[in-house]
Amino acid sequence: MAAHVTRSEGPTMAPAEIESAMRAEGLDPRRWGNGPGDRYGWHDHGYHKVLYCLSGSIVFHTRTDGDVELHPGDRLEIEPGTAHAATVGRAGVECVEAPAPSPSPSAPA
Repeated sequence: MAAHVTRSEGPTMAPAEIESAMRAEGLDPRRWGNGPGDRYGWHDHGYHKVLYCLSGSIVFHTRTDGDVELHPGDRLEIEPGTAHAATVGRAGVECVEAPAPSPSPSAPA
């Protein structure tokens, strides 16, 4: 799976708590937001992307896993080289994201 979503269960953490949790994972989060209906065209990244939806909603479109809609508290991870596009929901969106370090290849035993 090139895109993986972890759905928020229970009350959503505050944005500062999410950013703190990301830093505890060794990530350097940055916030961004867009207005209703904004779109991102097809593109990919050379890194593992970790993203949390803080408010509003956004649909990530992938060619391998279909459409993935995110709501507050949902976490999306996208593997390097995965083509994706996005469409912001009716209320706009605010997210926080960071590139994750690539896992090191296993050494032969």
